[in-house]
Amino acid sequence: MTHPEHSLTFREDGKIALAVNPAASFGRSRGVGDRAAEYFRAAGRAVVVLQADGYGSLGKLVEQALAADTQVVALVVVGGDGMVHLGVNALAGLQIPLGIIPTGTGNDVARLLALPLESTVEACQRVLDALDAGGRRIDVGRVRACGRTTYFAGVLSAGFDAAVNERANSWRWPRGKSRYNLAMLRELGSFRRIEYTVIADGMRWSQAALLISVANGQSIGGGMRITPDALPDDGWLDLFMVKPLSRLKFLSIFPKVFAGKHTGRPEVDIRRVRSVRLEAEGVVAYADGERLASLPVDVDVLPLALRVLA
Repeated sequence: MTHPEHSLTFREDGKIALAVNPAASFGRSRGVGDRAAEYFRAAGRAVVVLQADGYGSLGKLVEQALAADTQVVALVVVGGDGMVHLGVNALAGLQIPLGIIPTGTGNDVARLLALPLESTVEACQRVLDALDAGGRRIDVGRVRACGRTTYFAGVLSAGFDAAVNERANSWRWPRGKSRYNLAMLRELGSFRRIEYTVIADGMRWSQAALLISVANGQSIGGGMRITPDALPDDGWLDLFMVKPLSRLKFLSIFPKVFAGKHTGRPEVDIRRVRSVRLEAEGVVAYADGERLASLPVDVDVLPLALRVLA
């Protein structure tokens, strides 16, 4: 990832690379991508549409297009948090900004940036307005695991919430946020406490927990505000830990998460960090809803490393 430059001017004759995953959100993004391309072209912008059958193929196509075409002045992704994750990683090391047309089931990064979630037209206009104004800078989380480096804009999860993601991603029905909530209830029946080793800003300790997340954003799962005070541009990550608790107590706390009213509970610990290492047996980390790697993972923050059109 790059660090902020002092000034950036967008060329009026530059191209918008529009990345659309036809399989994202059960195919609902296909029509949105077409409408977004039409809107940008009607506004006088040149658009190159990038589509592929799968997430991995699309990621390679986007990276190739950005490397080959020097006229691209913005990458705009159509989809949910997975497409944002694709865009964040494709733009590593580049000065090109990221725009988002939200069409996913979660849209937690779009929600963090206060982007229009229900109107394609409004979302497209926000991209154009920000492109003219220069956009804004946000922090990026960097993850090192299994010999790879990846980046995320929202939240990295390692524990119960990641296991819920894994189960929800295996289902084709139901659609929308209810899929995540139902997967959570299903997972809750068999999930057990995890014994973590945590190293945060040089401090090392053992931590029994239901889950641990490292947040640059505020929410997961389509609006569960696990770290409601997190800011995407303050140079910090929020380390979110939920200590072991009974299923009944979990279900009593869960509704409070949507309003961010859970933070005063004794089972919940949130602290601000710049770097953290998580170790545990048999735990897979997810970031922006995408599967990354098994623990251990090393995470740190890159302050203001990404320009977004928001």
